[in-house]
Amino acid sequence: MTLTLDQVVFNGFNNRVVALDLNTGNVVWDWTCPTGSGYVSLLLADDRHLIVSVSGYTYCLDPTTGQQLWFNELKGYGVGVASLTAWGASSTTHPLNAAAEEEAAAAATTATT
Repeated sequence: MTLTLDQVVFNGFNNRVVALDLNTGNVVWDWTCPTGSGYVSLLLADDRHLIVSVSGYTYCLDPTTGQQLWFNELKGYGVGVASLTAWGASSTTHPLNAAAEEEAAAAATTATT
């Protein structure tokens, strides 16, 4: 059975990433960072890119399979806990933006009636 991304939760720890079935907790896939160790920062940028940062090393994984797509050492930037963000990377509307859009539409409708 193939799961969709809204049925998977990602967990990062000790230089590893594990994808779990949200409903059962079963492991869907797991990946071990080939370089670096320690705290794992995760960002699901869109339905094709899971960004993983471990001690200054940055990887992109396919979120459905765990396959490593690319690697960037970010040489010279240092190490530590990464702060990751994606802006407009997905074609779907973020839930917070959707709520704001709904409020604005409701306010516009109220103002014209």
